[in-house]
Amino acid sequence: MAIAIQGLACRTLLSFTRPLVRCIRKIKHSSSVAAVESIVESVDVNKEKVQIPKSSSSKSNGDRKAPEWKKLSSKDLGIRTSMIGKPTRLVLNGLKEKGYEVYLVGGCVRDLILKRIPKDFDIITSAELKEVLRTFPRCEVVGRRFPICHVHVDDTIIEVSSFSTSGRKFGRKSNYSFRRPRGCNEHDFIRWRNCLHRDFTINGLMFDPFAKVVYDYMGGIEDIKKAKVRTVIAASTSFVEDCARILRGMRIAARLGFRFSRETAHSMRELSTSVLRLDKGRILMEMNYMLAYGSAEASLRLLWKFGLLEILLPIQAAYFVSKGFRRRDTRSNMLLSLFSSLDRLLAPDRPCDSRLWIGILAFHKALVDHPRDPLVVAAFSIALHSGGSLTEAVNIARSISQPHEMSFDELLEPGSIDSNDALIDEVMDLAVSVKTAICKMTDEHFVSQAMIEYPQAPHSDLVFVSPALTLKVVAIFECVRGGKERGFVPKRGSKIDYEALALGRLNEVRHMFARIVFDTVYPPQPNNTTPL
Repeated sequence: MAIAIQGLACRTLLSFTRPLVRCIRKIKHSSSVAAVESIVESVDVNKEKVQIPKSSSSKSNGDRKAPEWKKLSSKDLGIRTSMIGKPTRLVLNGLKEKGYEVYLVGGCVRDLILKRIPKDFDIITSAELKEVLRTFPRCEVVGRRFPICHVHVDDTIIEVSSFSTSGRKFGRKSNYSFRRPRGCNEHDFIRWRNCLHRDFTINGLMFDPFAKVVYDYMGGIEDIKKAKVRTVIAASTSFVEDCARILRGMRIAARLGFRFSRETAHSMRELSTSVLRLDKGRILMEMNYMLAYGSAEASLRLLWKFGLLEILLPIQAAYFVSKGFRRRDTRSNMLLSLFSSLDRLLAPDRPCDSRLWIGILAFHKALVDHPRDPLVVAAFSIALHSGGSLTEAVNIARSISQPHEMSFDELLEPGSIDSNDALIDEVMDLAVSVKTAICKMTDEHFVSQAMIEYPQAPHSDLVFVSPALTLKVVAIFECVRGGKERGFVPKRGSKIDYEALALGRLNEVRHMFARIVFDTVYPPQPNNTTPL
């Protein structure tokens, strides 16, 4: 049954109080991610604060105080129309012109408030999905259980959900009672009910870009101010309902530099093993969101801190243990440094293909198993960059005069590899070692033995990299053993083709991999030009 909310003339219970935001300033965290601290006045209605009434939904939150409902000016929050991508604006306008209510919802609203680039924009509308299909010529419905529309605008896909569909979704598997708060009109009730089923309060925001209003029913603005990730309902209930929220919470906290509320952090630790119930494809998707969008180092640190690394990446967890890393350790190591180098080149709107970060994990594993002379690593990365030309790579590597990073145990003291032939042999042997590492990482038995020396760790033989993806990762390094590829076009300059990188085009992935490895082993010096 359609939920018609357009055209209602009911007076809303929420009113503006200006100015809502007295100051917005950025605070730098150790992960170099900015959080926004806002000072927001309380919104009242006839001097009475509007709160969600006690019901079964508030009961599930224990003694958690029901948040005040707020209606905020997007202008005062610093949100401008130009911050919304053009394809998204076209979809918003198309639905609004048809007379439907339309909102931006979820993480994109949070990011707009934080002055960050959203990974994507999600739209929710009063239109039925069949009406969305009639509105846009390039549109299809995806998903069986919980269908949404994919609207194609040029090369961009905009996800559009319907209040009616989401209402049925929440009604199928829900312990909540949707008793309408006294004095609440139809608009507020439908928006509140949808926000109640969001994962975290900072994702439970709705933005009407035409009325220029941000609706906050879950206390999201207050948690943004506090740089805190908190579940909408009690964390123990939330994570049991959907254990993927644990991984999403990690991703959000890593990207924003936010911390978890005490209750959320406790439940994450207690329920960490529940993520093994997820489909492997879903785990790969969540890991890709963590490692491919510019917050990989922070994500790995959080996964280690909350006991998830030994479940998702047992081989890398064993490395952390071997280095004496404590859960809250702030030191670095070569693995974290490699991903820090990757992060410096990526962003939410400039991601990489998953084969790149999987290749980095395999490369590091190869060095852990068999440490190498820095000269070998340099020649190896240059060979990848030049499409497999070993002679050229060796000559360039020997001309490097800058010092290598000396804190990594994976790198040997520079030795006496006198001949170019001997250096080429070492480079080719490293390529074999990387391929072997990939095979180990995708072998369930080997993965299950990674933490065997640490019986207190949870058992995990999880391999979420498919055979097809494994072959694509192996292909990155084939040129080192096979020689310079026919038709290879050398890359000129340091500009990254982010479109090609996101699509996983081999040459761009190789260039990026080589750059990351070289910059990690030979950290850029001021006023110094490296071969890559």
